[in-house]
Amino acid sequence: MPFMSSACPPAAHRPLHIAAAVDQADAFTAAPFVRLARLAERGGLDFVTLGDSFARRGPDALAVLSRVAPATDRVGLVPTVTTTHTEPFHVQAAVATLDWVSRGRGGWVVDVSATEAEAALFGRRRAAPLDALWREAGEVADAARRLWDSWEDDAEIRDVATGRFTDRDKLHHVDFEGTTFSVRGPSVVPRPPQGHPVVVVDATAGPAREVAARHADVALVRAAGPEQAGTARDELRRRAAALGRDPAELRVFAALLVDLGGGEHAAQPGHGGGPLPTADGPLYRGGPVDLADLVAAWHAAGATDGFHLTPVEPLRDLERLVNGTVALLQHRGLFRTFYPGATLRDHLGLARPVNRYAARTGEAS
Repeated sequence: MPFMSSACPPAAHRPLHIAAAVDQADAFTAAPFVRLARLAERGGLDFVTLGDSFARRGPDALAVLSRVAPATDRVGLVPTVTTTHTEPFHVQAAVATLDWVSRGRGGWVVDVSATEAEAALFGRRRAAPLDALWREAGEVADAARRLWDSWEDDAEIRDVATGRFTDRDKLHHVDFEGTTFSVRGPSVVPRPPQGHPVVVVDATAGPAREVAARHADVALVRAAGPEQAGTARDELRRRAAALGRDPAELRVFAALLVDLGGGEHAAQPGHGGGPLPTADGPLYRGGPVDLADLVAAWHAAGATDGFHLTPVEPLRDLERLVNGTVALLQHRGLFRTFYPGATLRDHLGLARPVNRYAARTGEAS
């Protein structure tokens, strides 16, 4: 019997979301990333991600997508930024800056650095267990949101006559104590255009699930079938509700590797019913039409709010995804043909968060 979530409204009332990775192992300039981001934007994809770690060669993901920002207009830009061995204050400021330079299209894939080799690059501490690293990551995400709120939206007055740049009454002090760090505010960057840039967490592994349920706007789950994806989605939404969040504000995406080298041919034997598990995650290998059928079926069953797709061959597979799979989903009326707004939160149907400090100020008055 096919999976069908009992807690999910009909697919017609749930927009389908699609994101893609633009990682390219041999790219050391911004141009190849600009090309893929523009291609994704042409297809109306919600956002693109760019992975990063201290253990890999290549340019800094956040810097690359900051360069991509002025070369694109609508697609969301979501780099990986690790919370291990980095200063939380600097992380939040850099992500906020990305949101500014992209005019509200910024996001952040929260990740951790677990190896001794990465720890040795800094020499500050040894590698820690994953549960401790993810606990720290959750605290960094919490501190970041507080710092993003430390400026009210109208704190900048830029009054040339008096020489006043900010209204000091609308800047708020943040005094955050984490398990391994402390942060003092306010931030050095005004509140981002989205209020909070979109927080993305790969919630596949157990230690990351709690962080995703508590802090993520988008949770990624590597799933080889709709049952696995749907079970993870339901669990994450239940956890979010138990933590006091509105579960409807959490988007859960199925994360798949895709190899569309088969062109328009049918899915490779073994892939016809869905992806096959690999060491790098579930892999779909077949044609764009079969992938469109899979996307439509999983979404209709309530197994997922969307898909995060990582092309095996970046340019080839992203072109076939946009020109084949996405075009077919658009033709069927299942995926957008234009962006609904200007920001990444608009694309995802997520409200702009209320500033926690401004709300308190209003209540006090």
